[in-house]
Amino acid sequence: MSKCIGCGISLQNDNILNPGYTPNIDNDYCMRCFKVKNYGETKEIVSDKEDYIKILKNISKTKDLVLYVVDILNIRENLNDIREYLTNDIILVLNKRDILPKSVKDEKIISYLKEIYSFSDYFVISTINNYNMDNLYNKIMKLKKTNSVYLVGETNAGKSSLINKMIMNYSELEPNLTISSMPETTLNKIKMELNEKLTLIDTPGIVDFSNIIHHLSSKYYKVLNTKREIKPKTYQISKNQSLLIGDFLRIDYIEGDKNSFTLYIPNGITVKRVNSRHSKLKDLNYSLYDIKFREDLVIYGLGFIKIVINGKIGVYLNKDVKTFVRKNLI
Repeated sequence: MSKCIGCGISLQNDNILNPGYTPNIDNDYCMRCFKVKNYGETKEIVSDKEDYIKILKNISKTKDLVLYVVDILNIRENLNDIREYLTNDIILVLNKRDILPKSVKDEKIISYLKEIYSFSDYFVISTINNYNMDNLYNKIMKLKKTNSVYLVGETNAGKSSLINKMIMNYSELEPNLTISSMPETTLNKIKMELNEKLTLIDTPGIVDFSNIIHHLSSKYYKVLNTKREIKPKTYQISKNQSLLIGDFLRIDYIEGDKNSFTLYIPNGITVKRVNSRHSKLKDLNYSLYDIKFREDLVIYGLGFIKIVINGKIGVYLNKDVKTFVRKNLI
């Protein structure tokens, strides 16, 4: 059975409502990938998480080198979760460096992660700017067990973008993987033989429904998948003041001295400071956090808020979106 060269799903021309549909079974792309590639249209396809877990367990059996691709703006609370399924050597690849301010030092982020995790190596890259790609490629060639190297990671972390950039840099192939701003673009494993010494294998994203992208309308997909450098927004917040972020998040400053909140979120998200008596968004789920000296509040999939001193905050947000507190990343 033929497979779409964009997302890897089996092509079918029986039912236009099902994944993999194409009007002509001899086409290279399914209709969804064709529309993404040519018209920028998106259509979310929800896949069974167990399918992803099976793929990861099969990768573990190979013992091949794995690239764990992570969106640098949205680092999980616990990256060691991947070890539940993978025993392979893993290079942690922090993608989308171009969206963080240039003043942020790569070394500081890597040092931060090395204190917590133990991976084979760590790289900060940008596929858009071709940043650090040669160094990553050379490390892959040094650490790989066989010619096969797998890419894993959350939906929308940039695995397909990374492969396409490597194809452009280190092979004579045409980059074909479908890239869009919607989650779950790659639907099956896709092999790309770059050269006689390296084959990259793209896999579907690890679906985490605590990511905010799964709980917002499609109008936010492109905003959350920003390709522009973030301009941090800093607010001096006093007790009984609140921040309204977009139409989906509210943060109340309940207790503490005057504090500094710096938001590292996509530029397209609106932010408004109001008095805490303001009623907007108070119908959302409410959580309390005691923030200690120099900690971040992370809203998974959106970014994070750097807070300077101790204080108590209240967060109104969809109950299924993950939020957590960590030591300041930057």
